[in-house]
Amino acid sequence: MGTRVGRHTVKIEKPVHIVSTASYVGKKEGEGPIKDYFDYIIDDMMFGEKSWEKAESKFFKKAFETALEKSGKKFEDIDYMLAGDLLNQCGGSTFGLRDFKIPFFGIYGACSTFGEAISLGSMLMDGGFAENILCGAGSHFCSAEKQFRFPLELGTQRPPTATWTVTGAGAVVLSTEKKGPRVTYVTTGKIIDMGIKDAANMGAAMAGAACDVLSAHFNETGRKPDYYDVIATGDLGNVGKALVKKYLAEENIVFNNNLTDCGIEIFDGEKQDTHCGGSGCACSAVTFSGYFYNLLMNKKIKNILLVPTGALMNTDISQQGETIPSIAHAVAIEME
Repeated sequence: MGTRVGRHTVKIEKPVHIVSTASYVGKKEGEGPIKDYFDYIIDDMMFGEKSWEKAESKFFKKAFETALEKSGKKFEDIDYMLAGDLLNQCGGSTFGLRDFKIPFFGIYGACSTFGEAISLGSMLMDGGFAENILCGAGSHFCSAEKQFRFPLELGTQRPPTATWTVTGAGAVVLSTEKKGPRVTYVTTGKIIDMGIKDAANMGAAMAGAACDVLSAHFNETGRKPDYYDVIATGDLGNVGKALVKKYLAEENIVFNNNLTDCGIEIFDGEKQDTHCGGSGCACSAVTFSGYFYNLLMNKKIKNILLVPTGALMNTDISQQGETIPSIAHAVAIEME
């Protein structure tokens, strides 16, 4: 079984390997700099459905089916599914996966959900409760804007600090089968509140959570930032990434050129007018499942510390003048 190496971190002792991934994305994501790494690019934002919400569920269904098919496993081989999204009551994942008939944990960590899913799945397997787990996360630009900000029909001007919610879904199959990169450490973050109230400045709201979990990971594992070929936060964009470097430098945690952000990787901010970059549950899910997993499998990198970040905002509570708490989870994934 796994070993606790601090208040936040668990060392995964049993083999937990990511044996397959799948990534479905929308048109804008399919025009970005990592477009060649996605499994499918869907030009129709409605994905042939009657609403954005139904389209979001279809992204889930297709990504999970594809990840399972690529793993060579069947539905009956999967012990659990773990998934979540940004819709109320996790409607995107629930309705997308309802026909799979697999024991299901619906989870919510806002845009950190992909990291939460891999973390919990890895610990379930390390505890001996499963041999194969299907997990992932997704989001949709149109449904997220409608729920958290302004309906698109208003044509509201987006400020420079805004990020663009990624449309798509990413899925991975975790297995005891010794194939593909291995999950070695899981560092669980705390709820951190930076006092930010601006829903269009997610990078600033989430930077503190990313710093907290990164600091905990390095302190508890004894690793230095340069141990990893890539350290990829989830949804901070340009503003959040700069703040992370600034805050952690004050703790004498300094990065070389290995610090990046999934929201920066997935879009070309200047050519695609996404302002600070990408965000949403799908941001880290599809960027890892497509781009970073490919780099690992082709031995272009040997390890990655994936740190999806989430703003734990709520439309009703935000309207009552509350701040935006945040969370981040770090997962060390390494080729053996």
